[in-house]
Amino acid sequence: MTRPARSGLDTDQVDTLCTHLPLQREDSAVAPSIPWSATFVAEDAQDFARMASQPRHPRYYTRYGNPLHEQLAAQVTSLEARDAPGGTAAHAGLVSASGMGAISTVLLGLLRAGDHVVAQTNHYMATAKCFSELLPRLGVRCTLVDQTDLSAFEAAMTPETRLVMLETPVNPTCAVTDLRAVAALAHSRGAVSVCDNTFASPINQQPLALGVDVVVHSATKYLSGHHDAMAGVVVASQGLIERLWPTQICLGAVLSPMDSFLVLRGLRTLALRVRQHNRIALELASFLEQHPKVERVLYPGLPSHPQHALAASQMSGFGGVMNLMIAGDYAATQRFVQALRLPAQAVSLGGVESLVVHAAAMWGGTLNDAELAVAGIAPNSVRLSVGVEAAEDLRADLEQALRSV
Repeated sequence: MTRPARSGLDTDQVDTLCTHLPLQREDSAVAPSIPWSATFVAEDAQDFARMASQPRHPRYYTRYGNPLHEQLAAQVTSLEARDAPGGTAAHAGLVSASGMGAISTVLLGLLRAGDHVVAQTNHYMATAKCFSELLPRLGVRCTLVDQTDLSAFEAAMTPETRLVMLETPVNPTCAVTDLRAVAALAHSRGAVSVCDNTFASPINQQPLALGVDVVVHSATKYLSGHHDAMAGVVVASQGLIERLWPTQICLGAVLSPMDSFLVLRGLRTLALRVRQHNRIALELASFLEQHPKVERVLYPGLPSHPQHALAASQMSGFGGVMNLMIAGDYAATQRFVQALRLPAQAVSLGGVESLVVHAAAMWGGTLNDAELAVAGIAPNSVRLSVGVEAAEDLRADLEQALRSV
């Protein structure tokens, strides 16, 4: 049974939406309780039939839904859809065990053999594998285009195009896609537009308000924010979510109640954390682009970013991730990364601790040299995910590490 809407709370203010649970609590506890049960009791045969047939029922079987799944989906929906046409009432959410669980549900739920997809040349690595390997095996054709070139999207569209996949800012190059323009193009051709909003978070960017149909997140990143949970979220219209629901049931990428709890806990401080990420990252990016040991910094918040004006038109903040090119070769870049003391050399991003990866080393295990060049990943490219440490400490650490170059 769907719980009543959040009691006494009627607001679009993002800090309040982050702090308060959107649905009534199960009990008098301030923090949500964790329902560990895999299955739930029905009152009678009629109730059992209703539970079994209702999409996303939160008290039937945890693969179908769980009270914390319901809370988490509702809270991310309230954040993503607050300025979208129809608002939260017209939208709904699904949760999954990972960001790729969310993306796989969308792609496999909306596409079938004979369909065509237009996607960006640059995507998160596993998403890119869907377009290069998974979907072609299932009879879905995929065309990859330069995300900065609207004419390339238009030229790639065919009568069979059913889905346009976007990611902005993109991992790891921080290039930006014009969401309004591409979403409008997709609609004009009868295709569904999907945006991975992980890098921006719903605090900095709202694709639904810009005309995009489906938003996906790796909630492992900013939404959770503490590098201790793995989850994915999809937000779309009620109709699209119900269309995706049977696929999610078949895929079985079930989010655990504990990870649901951890992401809900992280969401309470999302607005606070993202503002801190925005502030510190812009300060550090401005410092780094003036440093003689840094060849270039790509961060959408810098006026020097080739798409800064576009980013400013569709984002209210620019996040904590930047791509910097060290003034040196692969070996010099390795020395810089190894010399850092505060950022941990680890995958993922969006948490309270800063993380760093030598992009060519990370992606080099999956992509060959030609593919790295197409993706814009240079041998001296470093992805820095800025945490919430003191800006002065991070700056000092970056400065001492650059002396090793």
